[in-house]
Amino acid sequence: MPPPSPALEIRFPVPPSDPDLADRLAACLDDYHPVAIDEGAYAPDAADAPPARWLVHFADPRARDDAAAAVGRAFAADGLVLAALEVPDGAWAERSQAALPAVRVGDLVVAPPWDVPDAPAASVVVITPSTGFGTGHHATTRMCLLALQQIDLSGRSAVDVGTGSGLLAIAASRLGASRVLAMDDDSSAFHAAQDNLTLNRAADVSLRLVDIRSVTLEPFDVVMANLTAPLIREAASRLADLTAPGGHLILSGFMTTEEADVLGAFGGFTPKARTEEEEWVCVTLQRP
Repeated sequence: MPPPSPALEIRFPVPPSDPDLADRLAACLDDYHPVAIDEGAYAPDAADAPPARWLVHFADPRARDDAAAAVGRAFAADGLVLAALEVPDGAWAERSQAALPAVRVGDLVVAPPWDVPDAPAASVVVITPSTGFGTGHHATTRMCLLALQQIDLSGRSAVDVGTGSGLLAIAASRLGASRVLAMDDDSSAFHAAQDNLTLNRAADVSLRLVDIRSVTLEPFDVVMANLTAPLIREAASRLADLTAPGGHLILSGFMTTEEADVLGAFGGFTPKARTEEEEWVCVTLQRP
């Protein structure tokens, strides 16, 4: 019998206090690398309302408890009701993710191991779902992948800050970058990225378990940061320093309502490209 799975139950107010509440909550939870979020099992009380209840699964109780504390602080005024649970069937997340198919993003195909298409090897990135954020199914990940494909990466250096599953770093290598670093300060994400690198042996990626705020690195030609708005603003000076003169900075993980605050933290950078999907935004900036 599978061991219990640590989970966080989140009950929404009905009607919700903010139409963007579910999106803001999902962005906050991403920082704590949930294994999966069960939204579909609980029907909304109204057609245009978010689910009345989410069940968020985590790899370990500490990540669950840290997420609960963060959500409690950030959403104190939104009427959410939180409860830490031990779900009896610990295999729920794996089964829920097993239905995810391969997805094409531009010239790249992001595929789970059980749905690898018959396509040129150089265009396929194999990612095991539920092991770190980044499967190609979320709007921010797709937009970052498209942004990467708009830059000539041949012979360039690239770094993926908060790499999650390692997808963006692996993609950068497959697209021609000569030196790629993937970094994350979460151990579960680090091990997830390790696992995915073994599935993509043609990718040449270095992986480090480190916090961007406490490490000194030489600048890179391309910097990727698919984080949340607060994290991007907090790390703005470090992200700017990581970007080489003339280099590109790809930012995502924030919504249209947060865009002005995020871009305001990068004075002097020139906007080069912008995409928007489902109110999520991805921008490419260039350092002078």
